[in-house]
Amino acid sequence: MNLQHNPNNIVIKGTPLETAKRAIVMLHGRGASARDILSLTDYLEGADYAYVAPQATQSTWYPHSFMAPTEANEPGLSSALEVVGKIVARLHDEFGFAHENIFLLGFSQGACLSLEYVARNPLRFGGVFGLSGGLIGPENQLPDYAGDLQQTPVFLGCSDVDPHIPKVRVLESEQVFKGLNANVVTKLYKNFPHSVNDDELEIVNQVLTTTVF
Repeated sequence: MNLQHNPNNIVIKGTPLETAKRAIVMLHGRGASARDILSLTDYLEGADYAYVAPQATQSTWYPHSFMAPTEANEPGLSSALEVVGKIVARLHDEFGFAHENIFLLGFSQGACLSLEYVARNPLRFGGVFGLSGGLIGPENQLPDYAGDLQQTPVFLGCSDVDPHIPKVRVLESEQVFKGLNANVVTKLYKNFPHSVNDDELEIVNQVLTTTVF
């Protein structure tokens, strides 16, 4: 599947970018849409946020499991990471958002993409929320990430029996982000389905309203 994504295919909600104080880049899961992930904004708190959600080509950011050989997910994965990078750059360069006022939130495949982008591009972001996701790469073959997230809040929330996201990868991701000097909170929910729960939203809102855990 030769996936190439369009960084201009986005849906924006909330406070206009020209006047918003903070922005959240929201990344949808496989088979879903930008409007689907934006439905979570009904449960998010915090004033003056702009919500920016790109749409993946054919509703998938990369064709195979996030734990497949990396080359099997190309060129979709690189194109998807480029989309996130272009949106972050535009928020910073064109609309004047400091990186610490830019947040990233993703669910499932979108969570994997958001976490991978931040690990590859470590800066002091406002917060990173990986809901049912982990870093991208084959089992026991995560790359050596380097850099300093300067205590960026990173939340990893997932079921302990998620059929798509192995618990061990969530815990591996936790260690990587700690090594990148992030302020990491990880929660594994017992026997929970592949979904978003109220506790996760409460943790997200804690960061959005106070900028810390």
